[in-house]
Amino acid sequence: MTLIQPGHALLPIVSTDPDRPVEQAAPRRGTGPLTGSVHSWDVSTGVDGPGTRFVLFVAGCPLACLYCQNPDTLRMSNGKRATTDEVVAEAAKYVPFIRAAGGGFTVSGGEPMLQPDFVGEILGRCHHDLGLHTALDTSGFLGARATDAFLDSVDLVLLDIKSWDRELYMRLTSRQLEPTLVFARRLAELGKEVWVRFVLVPGLTDPPENVAGVAAFTASLGNVTRVDVLPFHKFGADKWAGLGMNFTLASTPVPSAAQIAEARSVFASYGLYAV
Repeated sequence: MTLIQPGHALLPIVSTDPDRPVEQAAPRRGTGPLTGSVHSWDVSTGVDGPGTRFVLFVAGCPLACLYCQNPDTLRMSNGKRATTDEVVAEAAKYVPFIRAAGGGFTVSGGEPMLQPDFVGEILGRCHHDLGLHTALDTSGFLGARATDAFLDSVDLVLLDIKSWDRELYMRLTSRQLEPTLVFARRLAELGKEVWVRFVLVPGLTDPPENVAGVAAFTASLGNVTRVDVLPFHKFGADKWAGLGMNFTLASTPVPSAAQIAEARSVFASYGLYAV
C-alpha cells in the first residue's frame, strides 16, 4: 500500500559524521505514539528476508547511491507522517498470512537508522507484541545509532556492502565505507544473523579484487548466513527522470548471467552461501 506519490527529491543535507545528527524524525511529544516519515509499505516475497514479509519503507537516506532504485525516498520530506500505532496496526492485519508463509516484518528505506527511535519502537512491537520475525535493511553507515536494546528486537540484519575499494565506495555513495565495516564487526560480536547484499555493477563493482575483498571480509565475520549478489538494473530510471535528477548509470549495461555466476562463485570460494 503506497502512502504517497513521489515528489521532487533533492539529496539529503547530512553530516558526513555518522555519529552526529542528520535529518531526524520529530521527537516524542507528550505520551502519544512516536511519528516518523514513511514512504510506503508492501507485502512481498523476495530479498527482504525469509518468507513473505510486510515491508515498511521509511523516507530519508544519508547516502546518494548512483544506482538507487528508489530516489523518491532520499529525503524524509519525501515521506508522509505516520505514527508507530498506525504502522503496527497495518502490519497486524497480515500476521496470520505472514506466519503461514514463514515470513515476518522488514523495515527498509531509505535508511531506517535516520529514525532510530521511530523504527526501534516499531521493530520492538512487531517482534515482541506481534511475535514476528524482524529484519533491518541498512547500509550500516549509521549503525552507531543502533543501541543494543534496538538490536535486541532485530532477528536479521540485511547489510549492504557496496564495494571494498574505498574510493569506489565514495564514488558510488558519496560516503565512507568504514562505518559499515564497524557496524558489521559489532553485529558479529553480538552474534546477530546477517545477510550481506552486494550489487554487481559492470565496470564498477565487478573487478575480481573488489568482489574478493567483500567476500574475504564477509567470511571473516562468522555470522553471515547468506550473500545476495544483486544484479544492477535500471528499474528506477523513470523515477530519476521524473524527479529531474540525472541517472548517471543510464548507459551502464546490466550484468550477464555469466558475470553474476562468476561473482557468486567468488563468494562461494570463501565458504559463503551466495545466491
